[in-house]
Amino acid sequence: MSGNNDFNNALKPQSSLPSPFGTFAHSHMAPPNFQLSQGQGIGAPGSSTFNFKRFPPPKPPVGGPPGVGVLPSSIELTPASRKKKHNKSLQERVAAVLPESALYTQLLEFESRVDAALFRKKVDIQDSLKNPPSIHKTLRIYVFNTFSNQIPGNDPPTWTLKIFGRILDPDHAGGLVQNSNPLYPKFSSFLKTLKISLDESLYPENHLIEWENARSPAPQEGFEIKRIGCQEFAAKILLEMNYVPEKFKTSPALMQILGIEVDTRPRIIAAIWHYVRARKLQNPNDPSFFNCDAALHRVFGEEKMKFTMLSHKISQHLSPPPPISLVHKIKLSGNNPAISACYDVLVDIPLPVQRELSNLLANAEKNKEIEACDEAICGALRKIHEHRRRRAFFLGFSQSPVEFTNALIESQTKDLKLVAGEATRNAEKEGRSDFFNQPWVEDAAIRYLNRKPAGG
Repeated sequence: MSGNNDFNNALKPQSSLPSPFGTFAHSHMAPPNFQLSQGQGIGAPGSSTFNFKRFPPPKPPVGGPPGVGVLPSSIELTPASRKKKHNKSLQERVAAVLPESALYTQLLEFESRVDAALFRKKVDIQDSLKNPPSIHKTLRIYVFNTFSNQIPGNDPPTWTLKIFGRILDPDHAGGLVQNSNPLYPKFSSFLKTLKISLDESLYPENHLIEWENARSPAPQEGFEIKRIGCQEFAAKILLEMNYVPEKFKTSPALMQILGIEVDTRPRIIAAIWHYVRARKLQNPNDPSFFNCDAALHRVFGEEKMKFTMLSHKISQHLSPPPPISLVHKIKLSGNNPAISACYDVLVDIPLPVQRELSNLLANAEKNKEIEACDEAICGALRKIHEHRRRRAFFLGFSQSPVEFTNALIESQTKDLKLVAGEATRNAEKEGRSDFFNQPWVEDAAIRYLNRKPAGG
């Protein structure tokens, strides 16, 4: 490893970078239902207040006068109840009129089975995206600088430090310089922070440049810093890797046992499990425990330990991995660009199929198309139901006009009383004198006499 002993094989200098260079991105651093009507009732005996009651909708008449066909109920003659969105089921009355609708019902059942299968697959995809499989790839980091106007003249002398990275892929290699592959994440996606320290004596005001992934609006393929200057110096570069999933550096004692320097927590635990199985340290009497040999005893300080405590015990032996430290000498003479070396870092990237699955779940265009089709189907069903109600109305009238009209008047009278709040009145009871000897009558009469006329 170059510049950092903690990454002995993860970061190593490679062959010098040839010219010309490929292109790379630049980044600066830095209403209630109408049928349920409200009516005004009469107060209870002894009460001086008026109660407002909500009455249930009238029941449709069962049958009808002789000779009358299908009579429309009071529900059909009032505004339809509010339906759920995309209610695509057909009523039984429509199915009786249109026998061909049985095919539509079968299609609805098939659609429900397809939706259930798609929902299960979607849940499976979401579960797989929570723990996405990844593959090991090599991230090659190129560091070099260019310069211009170093000979005294009208323009000030400048130099530019450039840092960019590529995922090595033999299928897309372009000579010694690796081209960018759109299937892989961009360089900045692998970094959590990037810090560049310049010579403070030459650049006292802004000698420290820092970039953070959390503040970056979009992933970048590379970075560059441009300054005015004509003196050579060594720039220090610190790269803090953005490991997904998160990786940890093991303690020296644990690294000596497992041979793992930096890895994820599940892989470290799996390595300990393989260590226990290889040395047959699992307790034969209680398989949930394992015995600690001398090496494990130095790490955990226990004679035996439970497997469920392993994740908690190794926390004190895990720490964030240190940043990768690089040194690049800003050269202002000789070859332009001035090349030091390129470096390789082993990274984990998600499989391309995982990205396609994520795009599939995030794609809302197909959902909009399905919603438009459902809305069109619901509109057609509303028209079918309206035509069926009209057919039933006119069919009943044509079969027996007199009985149909009487039944219609009776139904509408009940609805009118319900709307006016008179559904609980009893005309026979109100015709007796005892009805007006109740305690509430006097209070009601006073209120009636004291009311103001409508015209003032």
